[in-house]
Amino acid sequence: MKFLEQYPKEVKGFLVASLVNSAGGSLMWPLVSMYVFDELGRSMADAGFVILIQSVGGIAGQLLGGGLYHRIGVKRLIVGSLILNALGLFTLPFINSYWLFFVAMMGFIGFCNAVSLPAIQAFVGFRFADRRGELFNVIYVANNIGVAAGTALSGFLAEFSYHLSFILNGVTSAGFALFFFAYLSRIDGIGGGAAVKLKKGAPSEGKGMGLLLGNTRIYLYMGLGSLFLWFGNSIWNTGVSPYIISEGMSKTAYGYLWTLNGILIFVAQPVTGAIKRLFARTENAQMTISAMFYLSAYVVIVIMNNYPGMVLAMVLATLGEMLISPAIPSFIAERCGKEAPFYIGLVGGLGAAGRVIGPYIMGSMYDGGGLPPVAWLAAGTAVLSISFFFAHSRMNRANAAPERAV
Repeated sequence: MKFLEQYPKEVKGFLVASLVNSAGGSLMWPLVSMYVFDELGRSMADAGFVILIQSVGGIAGQLLGGGLYHRIGVKRLIVGSLILNALGLFTLPFINSYWLFFVAMMGFIGFCNAVSLPAIQAFVGFRFADRRGELFNVIYVANNIGVAAGTALSGFLAEFSYHLSFILNGVTSAGFALFFFAYLSRIDGIGGGAAVKLKKGAPSEGKGMGLLLGNTRIYLYMGLGSLFLWFGNSIWNTGVSPYIISEGMSKTAYGYLWTLNGILIFVAQPVTGAIKRLFARTENAQMTISAMFYLSAYVVIVIMNNYPGMVLAMVLATLGEMLISPAIPSFIAERCGKEAPFYIGLVGGLGAAGRVIGPYIMGSMYDGGGLPPVAWLAAGTAVLSISFFFAHSRMNRANAAPERAV
């Protein structure tokens, strides 16, 4: 971990807090489908419906979070949304016998969690403008070390108590809120607040919403590529998860897949670093090659259709994830200036739309035909994702000069 020595103390504190929060989140999110299918005894279509509602809340949260960044200030936006998210998680163990209340609360949790996402990414881009691309990747790695730790426990917690995972997730979300409150208060106290927020005026600083939305070259094709990418990625929750249960494997086998995902994100950095140096030097190229890795993962599931195939598919999909996750916020932060929070939220909302339609459609397909048709559908959406990312790359090739945030 010597590479952390080059960063100031505030970056190290942010990394630790992000790691703990992501560990708490990963205790719950891989288990939602299992909880509905196994604990509540409902169909996979119902499990997909819960994820759909959660994702609808996520779309609204992404869009609203990006638009409110400069209107209400980063502190109130991030801290408030994280506290509400924690309160929602604490209520889940008490309303699970009331199906409609449970579904509505999952939508509320999805909304509150998503509101903070564009704000945190924009904060990083504005606060550390000279090293934003590097830091997006470092924070992404730190988050996924937390995911590795959390998912290593998630399957074991499912065997013991699903409700405990909800409570622990709420505790880490509340802790992250307290961290941000203290962290941003200290920045304001030393005069650094102006670097990360503008309390007055629209996020466009004079540009109308129509003008921002009309700049489709920046966001539309990248957003559609994200939509289909995350549609296909729903296979893990609404295809692989019930397949493991139906085949009589333990729930920990599913947790091990996500533990592998988190470990690879840390140890395979040299691999993706080499890919970036040799084949994908720009964010645009990283998005396209990422979708190719996802396609190869789904093809493996189609061909092998067993647990070793799922392990190999997870390796390939993880490499794709490692390429795209830092690339999108870095691309937007480099080119969109003060409008970066708006576009981060907009692209995030489009991507979340894939999480809305994917689980419900795939859950219904799984109920009707099992894993094979779900895997074929995932492969088809990956092809569409490649096409849209390639179009985005072509349209932005001539616009390489960055517009720095101020």
